[in-house]
This record gives sequence, C-alpha cells and structure tokens, in this order.
Amino acid sequence: MLSIFDQGPFKPCPAPFNLAAHVLRHAPLIPDKLALSIVSKTTAETWTYHALEAAVRGTGTGLLQSGLKPGDIVLMRLGNTVEFPIAYLGAIAAGLIPVPTSSQLTTEETAKIIADLSPSAILLDPMVACAPHPNQITTDSLIAMRDLPQCEYNLGDPDRLAYAVYTSGTSGIPRTVAHAHRAIWARQMMVKGWYDLHTDDRLLHAGAFNWTYTLGTGLMDPWTIGATALIPSPDTDLNDLPELMRAHRASIFAAAPGVYRKLLHQDKPLDLPNLSHGLSAGEKLSSDLRHAWSKATGTDVFEAYGMSECSTFISSSPSHPANDETLGHPQVGRRIAIIGADGPAPLGEAGIIAIHRSDPGLMLGYLNAPDETAAKYQGEWFLTGDLGKLASDGQITYLGRNDDMMNAGGFRVSPLEVEAAMSKHPCITQIGAAPVEVKPGTFIIAAFYTGPEKLNTKDLQAFANTHLARYKQPRAYIHLNALPLGPNGKLSRRALPPYFKASSPHDH
Repeated sequence: MLSIFDQGPFKPCPAPFNLAAHVLRHAPLIPDKLALSIVSKTTAETWTYHALEAAVRGTGTGLLQSGLKPGDIVLMRLGNTVEFPIAYLGAIAAGLIPVPTSSQLTTEETAKIIADLSPSAILLDPMVACAPHPNQITTDSLIAMRDLPQCEYNLGDPDRLAYAVYTSGTSGIPRTVAHAHRAIWARQMMVKGWYDLHTDDRLLHAGAFNWTYTLGTGLMDPWTIGATALIPSPDTDLNDLPELMRAHRASIFAAAPGVYRKLLHQDKPLDLPNLSHGLSAGEKLSSDLRHAWSKATGTDVFEAYGMSECSTFISSSPSHPANDETLGHPQVGRRIAIIGADGPAPLGEAGIIAIHRSDPGLMLGYLNAPDETAAKYQGEWFLTGDLGKLASDGQITYLGRNDDMMNAGGFRVSPLEVEAAMSKHPCITQIGAAPVEVKPGTFIIAAFYTGPEKLNTKDLQAFANTHLARYKQPRAYIHLNALPLGPNGKLSRRALPPYFKASSPHDH
C-alpha cells in the first residue's frame, strides 16, 4: 500500500472572486460586531466590521487615486500596526498585488527585493528600513485614505495573482511566492481541520500584525467567518499575555512554540477560564511542551504543518487529535503523499511530504524563477522538502528537513543566505551556518567560521545587524581551524552542530 492520503476534493472557488471581498463578506450582515481589538494592559483599540470594511475599501480608493492600476505590485514596508492588514486588504480589494515583508529586513535586503520585484509603489512606515524608491506612500497618507469613498471590489478569475510573500530559497536567494485569490478560499479547510473556529470565538494571536502567520490565522480567518480577532499591542510583554487572555475572554490562543515555552516558565499562574484550546504553527511543537501546557492550563494545543507555498494542510484538531508524536491528519479536502525516489513510498516508510498540485491553496509559483518552481514538483506532487511518514490511520509523523534549511522562530532561513552575508566580513575566510539545539526543543542559528583569529562576538553581531534581518542573524559564533568537508570537498553543514556542543560557553 502506498503513502497517499486522499481526503476528497474541496468545493471549487466561485467566480468572479476577490480575496478581500471574501474576508469581509460578513461585514454588511454584522456591521456593529467587534472585528478587531488591539489589546494592552490599560487600553483596547476596537474596530467593528463596518469600520474595518470602510477603512479597507477607502484605502483601495486612495491607492487607485494615487495613480496605481489593478495588477500593479506594491511592496509593503510597514510596522506592527493596524495599518498593515488594512493596507494589505485594501490593495487586494482594488486589484493591486501587495507583497508584505518583515519589518526586520535591512536596507540592503530591501534593495535586492526592489530590484527583483520592480514594484510600482512602496507602502512605507518611515520608521521601517527601506531602500530608496521614487513612489513611496507613507502611513500618514494610508491613514487619510480610510475616510475616502469605498472602492468597488475588483472581481475576476480566482486563479489570478492576488499577493506574494517572500521565503528563503534553497539556493540562498529569497524567493517570491505568488498566490492566487483562491488561496483564501482554501483556508476554510483549516477552520474545522485545525482551528475548530466558530463565529462566537475570540481568537488572540500572540504574533505581530506584519507576520504572515498572524495575518492569516490571527486576522483573516476569524474575519472570514465573522469571529473576533484579538491582537496584543506592539509593546506587549509576552508575560502579560495570560492576563490579556483573561481580561478579553480569549477562547482560542495562537502562537509559535517559543511563546508557549516562555509562558510556561513565568511565575504567574496560567488560569485561563475562557480558553478552549491553543493553536501552534511555525515550527515543530514538542510533545513535552504540549503536555506541559495541558497540565498547566487544562487545555490542549493543536499543531499545524505548512509552508509559505501552501499555508497549513496537515493538522490536529479537537475532533481529530494527534497521536503523541505525530503532526495529525491531512485536512479534509487535501490530497497528501509521502514521496520516495520513485514516487509515493510504501506505507510507513520515510519520504518527502508532498501535496497534490490541484490543491486550491497551493502557490501559482515563484515569481521570475520558473526553473526553481519546476524543481519543486515530481509529477503531480509538490515537494515540501520535509521528511515524514504516513501511518495507516492517516497520521503523519514529521522527520525533519530533507535539505539544510533552518527554522528561526517560525521563519525558514537558508544557510546560504546567512553565509553569503557574513562572508563579507573582512576577517572571515570561510563560514557555515546551521541550527543548533540549546535546550530541549529550542534551536538557534549558529555560525561556524575560520579566519586568522577568533573575533569579538559583539563585533560579529553588529556586522550581522547591518546585513541581515534579526531573525536571520546567528545567535552564536564558533571559531574553527577548519570547516568540516564532505567527500566532494563541499561544506558538510550537518557536521557543524557537534562543534557547538564542544565549544566554550563564552563562544555562544
């Protein structure tokens, strides 16, 4: 028996269609309901569904009045504020193509993105780093657009380009993942297959507005079904999250595993009377962490697996909990396989986790990179690059990466990108990057380098700060006499982590 799990076809996306119109489809029906609350210990900024849709469609009008046309690409360089989701949906409503990016990117990194994308405009928070561009629309202008007359939703083919996001490519060059309007339609498979989300839920997401995990799970998905989204204000201390969950009656909590870990190590009690369950994604959730959360709160955490190219498609849920060490089941509507050297592997054997190319949530491809797009497919299957195995009951066990890609706090980072940036240091002759485990379930990026002498860690950190976004920066630097090489003379990154364990604590 082969490792193929078919959960049946998902209902097709209707046409004509617009992603933003789908997200805000309930606004005319529940205009006064709370759509969003930005919460802190002292205040809460609230948005009703009516106010949210008016701001989104007003922004769409303003962007078109600025001279932009449907189909134009707009690069988003906005901070952790409500302007981010409003501008994102406003652009899509008007038929523009927003490309959200992390506010942590450096000016040098954004210059490469601008050269790659040739955007028609940049939506810019002046406090966020960005290379020069002749057409910059600042946050002040975006805020003023909210009061303009509401634009009509730009309806069309659900397969047309809606937005793009950046992800680290295996070549070390960040790739632009292009998604169709239908991607939001496919996210309905997560509502039952992972979230168990209902209209009366209040979902608090611990992430920043400008993280795609927050944008999807924390905002657009609750709005799509008419629920309430709760987002901590930008200056919130993670230790204050339990108090905010209690005060604002959060029924579902979403975060990366690192946030759960931090909350379990604080002194305050985890008394969360309104919480039904938690959601985890971005990196593998350890069973120890899941059990510790359950013991401390009396609630479960349900994990989802996915990637920028297809969001999440394997998950556990209250109705289908995962076995202890597995990811869970493919969501209803998904067709998943474990691919070996010659196609789908025998049941129970390891292979690459793959999703069928017909999945409505799968990307259109990598912009300007047809060869890399083609390389991700084996016949009818899109290859994730992650290893797993499928059990007879449909549960999938995660077995790690099939390549050298690293996970840094929920962001996938190519070691080649880190190495290329750090090799510019004048005193480094060779460098290799690899993830290392600093305590059970906690990994950081470490840089192993050669050079005439050991370098000052603070100087290396300052150098990294000018060339790499913070989430891409090494957290440890280890000086070696020589880097480990494979039989063909190439760097063996998988041989690097033992050098971290053998190094002095002062090197970390």
